[in-house]
Amino acid sequence: MIEPVLLLLALGICTPLLGTYMARALSGGRTWLSPVLGPVERALYRLSGIHPEGEMRWVAYAVSVLVFGFVSFAALYAMLLLQALLPFNPQHLPGLRPDTAFNVAMSFVTNTDWQSYSGEATLSYCSQMAGLAVQNFFSAGVGLAVAVALFRAFTRKQMATIGNFWVDLTRAWLYVLLPMALLLAVILASQGVVQTFEPYVAYVPLEQAGGQRQEAGGASSSCLMPHASCLALGPVASQAAIKMIGSNGGGFFNANAAHPFENPTPLANFLQTLSILLIPAGLIYAFGVMAGDRRQGLALLAAVTLLFVPLAALAVWQESQPNPTLYGLGLDQSAGNMEGKETRLGVPLSALWATATTATSNGSSNSAHDSYMPLAGMVQLAMMQFGEVVFGGVGSGMYGLLLFVVITVFIGGLMVGRTPEYMGKKLGAFEIKMASTAIIAPCAVTLIGTAAALMLDAGRSGLANPGAHGLSEALYAFTSAANNNGSAFAGLNADSLFYNTWLGVTMFIGRYLVIVPVLAIAGSLSQRNTVPPSLGTMPTHTPLFVLMLVGVIVVVGLLTYAPALALGPVAEHLQLVGGSGV
Repeated sequence: MIEPVLLLLALGICTPLLGTYMARALSGGRTWLSPVLGPVERALYRLSGIHPEGEMRWVAYAVSVLVFGFVSFAALYAMLLLQALLPFNPQHLPGLRPDTAFNVAMSFVTNTDWQSYSGEATLSYCSQMAGLAVQNFFSAGVGLAVAVALFRAFTRKQMATIGNFWVDLTRAWLYVLLPMALLLAVILASQGVVQTFEPYVAYVPLEQAGGQRQEAGGASSSCLMPHASCLALGPVASQAAIKMIGSNGGGFFNANAAHPFENPTPLANFLQTLSILLIPAGLIYAFGVMAGDRRQGLALLAAVTLLFVPLAALAVWQESQPNPTLYGLGLDQSAGNMEGKETRLGVPLSALWATATTATSNGSSNSAHDSYMPLAGMVQLAMMQFGEVVFGGVGSGMYGLLLFVVITVFIGGLMVGRTPEYMGKKLGAFEIKMASTAIIAPCAVTLIGTAAALMLDAGRSGLANPGAHGLSEALYAFTSAANNNGSAFAGLNADSLFYNTWLGVTMFIGRYLVIVPVLAIAGSLSQRNTVPPSLGTMPTHTPLFVLMLVGVIVVVGLLTYAPALALGPVAEHLQLVGGSGV
């Protein structure tokens, strides 16, 4: 139980330091890395023909985001289909099916990193490194770029442009993502996270060798010999680092961070949990710095912390309780609900990770989310259904949070009979419509997709459980996809034409039908002049506004998903405590 306290303490120390650094780096200011990375940045602009001083209107910025996403998707899709012909494939793995490749490519391009496949049995080293890891940098960079463009809109006066997407993207991965991922990768490798290009190691387990130690050889072909098992290896540390730093979450192994080669020690677990939250929290602070009013960033940090801490505590408490269905079996449940948990981590560290990863759209896991108690599983669902703004993803969490700020200011303006204002910018009907569209779109595709999965045979065939838990599995899948999280209740068999296609489309809508309205808001606000505060201006850095923002986030989530949650995890909890099982 010490680690959760240390985590919050470390996060509190790192947030202002990292936030100040990111504010300088993303706005083009000088940082302590500028002497090294500045020449690299300028060289990249010259090689690619980018003119840093040339800025874009919001439409051009949005088109650049969409084109970059399409090219990234096409390149990754082709790589996955042609995997068997590409190098760094010591296991001679074949190319993916078209529907699986579509889902994987859309997943990693949209920063969702949903995985309906076993990584070590499906993807080559080339696909993992040149495909998935590269998109981990690019998709996270896109989120940071869009957030910075929105930041500018609140500080500019009567300007038609919101920045240059290619410059923002370059600064995001060069000054923020790459240094942090490099540092974390080295630390993880020192802890025992695997980093090698050697083929998988074959061995014969002791129980099959009659107690005699036998070597099956290290060649990849030996993995096919009778009674041999394969010990999967690969360049894991480098991918694990950016999956955590960039709120990506896609694991090298099927077990993700529950695998000892991906998360071997308590220190590795602590650093990875902390790295999930670092950039999302730091970017909120950076917003206050870039806006010239640190109080605004601190108010937003207070709001998301008020949501995160109680829900994390609820998840830890629920998982610390014994499972009622196992009463009377003579089992020692003093450690809590250990089903689906690694004994080296236990309940608190597993539940804390599960809450952090769903709060931030990271989606990685160090335990089986499908095995959680119903209310702990509902915490994970709630974190995503709040719109992935409780810290949120890299960039995406911050601009999603500002969408809720727009709605909150609008409601506050209605209460006092004034035109809503935020950061000196008046918010009109256009901004409210765009913010509403961006908030409603993921909710709509979540509920429509869940309904289709429960109505159609193709959807029901993937459910491993009947009743309330089966509904929760489908609801979790579409919630995760629509909010670009990527985690799952693993009882759902999603590697089918139905789920691969429908979830892929859901990821696209959840990503780009939010980004485009955000950029539209940025373009509109950038052209407006700021107005000085007056006696009737509602302050947006006070405890009252913080509570209003928390209320709006909770109410929107509850009104949208309450019926589905009542039929899923709530009903399952009542069945569990009532003794009827699940």
